[in-house]
Amino acid sequence: MSVYDFSVKNVEGSTTSLSEYKGKVLLIVNIATGCGLTPQLEDLEKLYQKYNKDGFEIIGFPCGQFLDQNPEDGKETVKFCMVNYGVTFENFEKLEVNGPNAYPLFKYLKEQKPEEVTNEATAGLLEKLASLGQVFPGSEINWNFTKFLIDREGNVVERFSPTITSEDMDAYVKKLL
Repeated sequence: MSVYDFSVKNVEGSTTSLSEYKGKVLLIVNIATGCGLTPQLEDLEKLYQKYNKDGFEIIGFPCGQFLDQNPEDGKETVKFCMVNYGVTFENFEKLEVNGPNAYPLFKYLKEQKPEEVTNEATAGLLEKLASLGQVFPGSEINWNFTKFLIDREGNVVERFSPTITSEDMDAYVKKLL
């Protein structure tokens, strides 16, 4: 099994098979429009522009599970990302990443990489989330902008904490390309 075995809904409501990305390096991200980390969209777009010609794709999935920091539907999220951050990488329909209604793709991603690469800022984020009552046990996604790096064969190679920046991921992406 690989990520290529999953299909997702685009913002128009049509189904897209992730097999369309075979042979590409993917970064799958749960995004939000009203989060303190939302400015990462600009840096993600820069990473996308830097490596897209080499076979790198970023695909975003809006999620409102974290204090409803993405209240918009998929279409409105795409518009927001484009207008405010110049995002041209593809974003799909809004979905859930945790709990009983977690989208199958995200269940799979979490099973494949239950632990995440962290940095110095991760502990502070987790402490802040705990103070807000936002604690997600085990392999659950902790917050918006958790990132999963997928190799050209569809294997989940790495999972990055929300505080990991595009700059932090650059060497990981470059290695897979």
